[in-house]
Amino acid sequence: MYEVNLRQMTNEGTLDAFREQHLERLHRMGVEVIWLMPIHPIGEKNRKGTLGSYYSVKDYTAVNPEHGTMQDLQELVQAAHALGMKVIIDWVANHTSWDNVWVSAHPDWFTKDSTGNFVPPVPDWHDVIDLNFDNLEMRREMIRSMAHWLKVADIDGFRCDVAAEVPIEFWTEARAALDSVKPVFMLAEADKPEMHPAFHATYSWEMHHRMKQLAQGKEPVDSIINYFARNDKNFPKEAIRLQFISNHDENSWNGTMTESFGANRRAFAVMSFTVPGMPLLYAGMECDIAKRLRFFDKDTIEWADYPMDRFYTDLVALKKAHPSLASGAEGGELFWHRTDSAVVAYSRRKGDDLVHVVLNLRDTMTRVSITDEMLKGDKIPWPYGSGKITLSGNYQADLEPNGYVVLTSSVPSGN
Repeated sequence: MYEVNLRQMTNEGTLDAFREQHLERLHRMGVEVIWLMPIHPIGEKNRKGTLGSYYSVKDYTAVNPEHGTMQDLQELVQAAHALGMKVIIDWVANHTSWDNVWVSAHPDWFTKDSTGNFVPPVPDWHDVIDLNFDNLEMRREMIRSMAHWLKVADIDGFRCDVAAEVPIEFWTEARAALDSVKPVFMLAEADKPEMHPAFHATYSWEMHHRMKQLAQGKEPVDSIINYFARNDKNFPKEAIRLQFISNHDENSWNGTMTESFGANRRAFAVMSFTVPGMPLLYAGMECDIAKRLRFFDKDTIEWADYPMDRFYTDLVALKKAHPSLASGAEGGELFWHRTDSAVVAYSRRKGDDLVHVVLNLRDTMTRVSITDEMLKGDKIPWPYGSGKITLSGNYQADLEPNGYVVLTSSVPSGN
């Protein structure tokens, strides 16, 4: 999945410019799902910054004229579908802008304080006001608005903002109604088991934070191992967990990949693609973006020559080529190999397909020694093209500082 920050992707900030300048390139990278951050008109009342927040929605059934027209969206979706790609849009069900079209017509659809005033869902989110999900009429109109995009633009699903703040009963009802129009893919910005099965996928926020702590030397490798033990216990097997080292929230508010992961950002990108889950790429990762994109103002990404494009293209190909790395219930088992406090080693296995991953999180060359019967046999180093090695059940190597090794049991055809 690739998260598109339309405002910052191109100088124009439009749907047409994104389609013309990036869609084919992302297809060549192997991206399968395009996630568009909210494309709706943005509220003007109590707006933050000069352009406002994408997540301050003024009209759920319109396209922000700054991004283009409904026809532009239709043409983008058609072009993506022709390439075999899916398009989902961001949906903000929890709140609207202060000047949303519903405010004057249906003030009872909103949460109010004891004096009858509209209220933000969080004090700092003073550009938006909370919706009242006790109001069934509002729920029905929300679902009709979501279905509108399936019918008019033929999109393929939704990424649902702060989904856990909305009653799960609403999402269950919405999912059934939407699926009756066309099968949809649903991603919840939530890290809670109860979001399934209303949603196919949920954010793996805890995993992200564990990876950052591990990268910064603040937690041991066991914190990741323990995380997956809890995940396997708490989440249904078919649940798809979104794995990421960056997204719009992290980049703008908490730090760039360099700030969060330092020299280990490639190693943790490899991890995000090889542990159970669906990997996410965020706008700018292909150029190793080193700035926090402004959230409420124009701040175009400087793409240069896409220095990380080959790296992520190879990672996508690795993910798609090996059944053991499939997402959800289709993926293989995860096995951990004991190492020291700054080396992470694990394997994924499904049938005869094996993928072994070793990450050196130190800033120095490190000797790695792993003994496991699973490592026996011919292994092909990834990226492919560098021959093969034969192991007797023991793997020893000197890993480069902040380096990684990926070994596979086979080379997929075409590689």
